[in-house]
Amino acid sequence: MKIMKKDFETKFTGWSFLAAAIMLWLGWALSPHHIGEYIVASDFTAVGEDLWLWIWMYRIHIFGWVFMGIALFALVAATARKPYRVLILPGAGVAIIGTFTLAIASAYFYNFGAWGVGMTEGKSATEIQTFMDSILYTNQYVTCFIRFGRVFSAVGLVLLGLSFIKWKLVGQWLGWLTVAIGLATMVIIMGIPDNYEIYKPMFHVKVIWLLLMGVVILKNGIHLPKEKS
Repeated sequence: MKIMKKDFETKFTGWSFLAAAIMLWLGWALSPHHIGEYIVASDFTAVGEDLWLWIWMYRIHIFGWVFMGIALFALVAATARKPYRVLILPGAGVAIIGTFTLAIASAYFYNFGAWGVGMTEGKSATEIQTFMDSILYTNQYVTCFIRFGRVFSAVGLVLLGLSFIKWKLVGQWLGWLTVAIGLATMVIIMGIPDNYEIYKPMFHVKVIWLLLMGVVILKNGIHLPKEKS
């Protein structure tokens, strides 16, 4: 027999998913400038036009990734028991690794974006190019870091989605959506060259997924087996 579990655990989990969605999207939407796949010299000029707003919006955005990790940890805490844990633990674990990889990579762009404003201000084109050459290696490495963070998160979402489908923890329709998001992300990142522009909508899809997870958990709770007394 299954019960619809709605208690402090599920409320905290639901609100964590909502907080992640809100911070991720607001930080992106209110930012005066978006850095692309790589940092380029023109980014520093754009960031410098409204530096403090850019800094605070990026901070909010980064904490959105952190709260996504918190939400996934909370989901594990509420559901990691037999038989669910065989999919929940590895799924959430890999997704959390990917999420914090994205948070750390975002912190790089945050740091270099703000730092580069001062380092390039008033410099000649040759001096700016010298600075860009000095950060090229790190720029390339972090871009790869972001791609694999997205892939790791996607693998975790596929496993989580399968657990939702198999045991109807939060509704099968949400399970199928979770699997679809994970598979689509892996196909785009691993299978399509020069995929940055194609991937962009997936960020908003992930925010919608976080929002739906929060609303469904708060409204319906998490379906778990009735514990034996």
